[in-house]
Amino acid sequence: MPVAFITGITGQDGSYLCELLLENGYTVHGLVHRPDTLVNSNIGHLVRDDTICGKRLHLHNGAFEDATHLRRIINKARPDEFYHLAGQSSPRLSLELPETTVDSIGMATLRLLEIIRDLDHAPKFLYASSAEVFGSPAHSPQDEATPLRPTTPYGAAKMLSQELCRIYRTAYKLPTCAAILYNHESPRRRSTFVTMKVAQAVAQIKLGHQKELTLGSLAGKRDWGWAPDYVRGMWMMLQADPVDDFVLATGVLHSVEELVDSAFQCVDLNWRDYVRHDPSLVTAVEPYAPCGNPAKARRLLGWKNSVPMEEMMERLVAYCMDKLK
Repeated sequence: MPVAFITGITGQDGSYLCELLLENGYTVHGLVHRPDTLVNSNIGHLVRDDTICGKRLHLHNGAFEDATHLRRIINKARPDEFYHLAGQSSPRLSLELPETTVDSIGMATLRLLEIIRDLDHAPKFLYASSAEVFGSPAHSPQDEATPLRPTTPYGAAKMLSQELCRIYRTAYKLPTCAAILYNHESPRRRSTFVTMKVAQAVAQIKLGHQKELTLGSLAGKRDWGWAPDYVRGMWMMLQADPVDDFVLATGVLHSVEELVDSAFQCVDLNWRDYVRHDPSLVTAVEPYAPCGNPAKARRLLGWKNSVPMEEMMERLVAYCMDKLK
């Protein structure tokens, strides 16, 4: 029975990955920072299942600042695969908290890589990177060879972690890689992400609980995919031999306006009657139309995103409507 270790196991990607691995017969270990909130987290249904939790799912309290404790946990778990998904997740917030961002992303990855370097049997290691490493690239779409030019501390910290994986793969011959992830959404996204903010507002407006939706720029464009597909892609990356870096993206750009229009169409409303523009919500260093080229992942892994943006928003709005009802 293979053993996997996940950081960020209660997040969107971590929870879907945990489910996927359990379905595939893994024993899963996860690092958690707030054990008191587990029952109400994205893995709450697994925590409450006595046939899984404590038997095939083992959760460990810990923090990236305590390398000694991390080393003990990982040595005890002895994973075959390691998925590092945790870390500060907001480019906008990183402009206000650059030191915290770089420490929680870059230094945390370095500590983990040093720990697995000392293991007798180093696990395959995947780092969840981001399209933010490209910043405002000179060409589009971006692929694995696109130069890294981040425009935020978040992107710079992600770049550091991604490059550390490459260095440890070449210098120490460790099976380390980075998944360069473009935007991927699901009902498990927090409302701080525009997809869930829009979906929740549409449901509230349709049911008469809210009158308007306030957004920044509607012109910004993103490459939006379906989170469970991207999690499956990460798992597929560690099944490859040898492991390597891959861009996971749809290769299709949509504007925020298109996303908003799609969401309001789900409830037969005209978005122009409800959306208000707030200039303070516009990020000063908005990346220029990040669009990924998933050709390598499609060719070598057989991976692709299966849910187009319109269907994704339909699912999110339906989820929010059901939750409110």
